[in-house]
Parts: sequence; structure tokens; C-alpha cells
Amino acid sequence: MANYVLKELSEEMSGGKKVLYPKMQTYSLQDYKSVLKKMGSYSGAFSEGVMMGVFDALITTMEKWMPEGHSIKIDGLGVFSLTLGFDEETPSEQLAAQNGNEAAGPKEKYRHVCIKGINFRPDQELIQRMNRCADFERSEIEVKVPKKSPYPLEQRLEKAREIIRQKGQMTLTDYAQATGLERSVASRELKRLVADPESGITARGGHSHKVWVMKG
Repeated sequence: MANYVLKELSEEMSGGKKVLYPKMQTYSLQDYKSVLKKMGSYSGAFSEGVMMGVFDALITTMEKWMPEGHSIKIDGLGVFSLTLGFDEETPSEQLAAQNGNEAAGPKEKYRHVCIKGINFRPDQELIQRMNRCADFERSEIEVKVPKKSPYPLEQRLEKAREIIRQKGQMTLTDYAQATGLERSVASRELKRLVADPESGITARGGHSHKVWVMKG
């Protein structure tokens, strides 16, 4: 049996309405070896080496095929497709679009687009099979309400600028602590600030190495 908690959506995402949603409590991250061992317990017909070879072949196929413009559908599992974004180090195409001169300059000038992630849309049959195995129990009585910032947006933006002026750059933790926002809410807000040309803030790096700096 798995547990879940009820959480309240932040005002920024719910438009000021009270919206609740269940969030599953995850207690472990199973690594590659653990997954192979578990797969072997369900099907003894394939050795661990064979299953590892299939996984490696799938990863290589995705690596080589998907950047050419292909999505990949695996029956019973789902569809994998790429998510693109602007290269935050050299966002010339984004700037050109904002300035209204997309047609200006050679084509190579506007090729600063990169892969940002992989979307996965699960097969509905897989979801139905999982639901037949699922049994969820609420682990906490109280609804978890997101922490609100005591500062208005303009003041949060100024705090971000001040951190960058003092430290040369700002991390997600810096912004969350300075504004009183939860990390997930702070992350979404920083995405909106980066997309706003008036904020003066842009992002560099990615994942755990991502920082925010002033546009240069």
C-alpha cells in the first residue's frame, strides 16, 4: 500500500482559487541494478545481461533517432518525444522574435535552440493495469498549504537583483530563502522572470548547477 498527502495548489498556479491535489509519497529511488533484478523476478526467461542489452539498445536508439525529429512509441508503455528550448547562453532567436526582426540576418544566427527534456505520455492501458494494482492511503490528516511570500512580486524581483549584485549570481535556494517561497514555487517564478525582458535576469547552466545572473 502506498501513501499520499493532500496539498493545496499555490495561488500563482490556481488563479487565487483553493485547489487541492493528492501527491504520492515516494520512499525510494530504485537504481538500474534493482530494476533489472525485479524484472528478472517477473520473467525468468531473460538473463540480466540480455535485459541490460535491450535497455542499452533502446537508449542508443533514442539518442540517435529522436534528435532527427522522431518520437518513439512503445506499445504498452507509452510515447517519448523531445522538448526544445532556447539556449540560455546565446538566446539570439528568442531576442530576435521579441524585437520583431526574425527574418533579419543569416539562418545560422537563429539556431541557438537545444533539447531541454524528454516528454513521456504513458499508454492508457498501462495506467489502467497500474490502477488495478494500486491501493492508496492518506498518510496525514491536515492539508499541506504552500507557504506564501510576505513580499509582493516587485519586491521579490528587487531582492533577486540585490543578491546577484552582491554575489555575482543567485541560486534557487538563495531566491527561495530571500523571498519566503517554496522551492517549487520559486523555480516557476524565476522561469517567468527570465521570460520577462523587463526583469533584467537570465539563467545559466542547468539542473543542480543552474544559477541566475543579470543580463549582460
